[in-house]
Amino acid sequence: MEPKENWERQALEHLLLENLKETRKARRWKTIFRLVLLVLVVSIIAQVFDLHIPGRGMHIEKHTALISLDGMISPTTTANAVDVNAALDAAFENTNSVGVILRINSPGGSPVQAGMINDEIRRLRTLYPQKPFYVVVEDICASGGYYVAVAGDKILVDKASLIGSIGVVMEGFGFTGLMDKLGISRRLITAGSNKGMLDPFSKENPKQVEMVQSMLDQIHQQFIAVVKAGRGTRLKENAELFSGRVWNGEQAVQLGLADGFGTVDSVARDILKAPDVLDYTLKENFAERVAKKFGAEMGTSMGQALMKDANLK
Repeated sequence: MEPKENWERQALEHLLLENLKETRKARRWKTIFRLVLLVLVVSIIAQVFDLHIPGRGMHIEKHTALISLDGMISPTTTANAVDVNAALDAAFENTNSVGVILRINSPGGSPVQAGMINDEIRRLRTLYPQKPFYVVVEDICASGGYYVAVAGDKILVDKASLIGSIGVVMEGFGFTGLMDKLGISRRLITAGSNKGMLDPFSKENPKQVEMVQSMLDQIHQQFIAVVKAGRGTRLKENAELFSGRVWNGEQAVQLGLADGFGTVDSVARDILKAPDVLDYTLKENFAERVAKKFGAEMGTSMGQALMKDANLK
């Protein structure tokens, strides 16, 4: 009976060994499946919430850093000084970036925000003098957009780009004529003789208009000084240069408002010799967009509820 017992023992050991192998294999595949699932979930979350880190991919030894300035320059838009300056700081600080490009598509906006960005660019250029900084204009670079652009080493445009608008504007409406026809009178009570300045429902006060004009003229001179400091002797003599006029890209190059023609790809490839472009632009993620939309809808709903409540009383 001993040979039979040995055979049974060997068979049992073999079965146990095979079972152990299958268990280990199953655990291995389960672990792999979990890792793949984790990577997939993280990828989906990154896409849905638009997770963005400035300079993502910084492990690339040699690259061109890109920051985009799009739309109206304002503290409440993505083209705000805090976010743009944070992206610029990251781009300049990264030792793997061989140069920085600021791509601009902006009609202008806040002179304060534009000035803050201009100041930060000049600071970074002083701090990193060996790192070239180019501005590439696509469709439009006007007013506050151009205020930012003049901080660049060079400004490159398309021949049909819109450039310039070196001026300052304050606009509004006056309804006093219509109010007179409708028999409506304005009742405005202020503490401070200029507190209701430029009120659209009151008649213009010549003294207040003069005050505003003086303020705009001063800001205009600040703008002109920044342009001259940035462009220097490249600017050509032209009586309308600082009149608020807009020129196309070809005219801008002739006037010294821009240096030549180019795109992000051509600068990265042909000038910086680093065709790999990494985007450092800070972008509003999905969660922030939802929060803003939710906040706006909540405000609208509350307003409607208050109106209904008022109508019921």
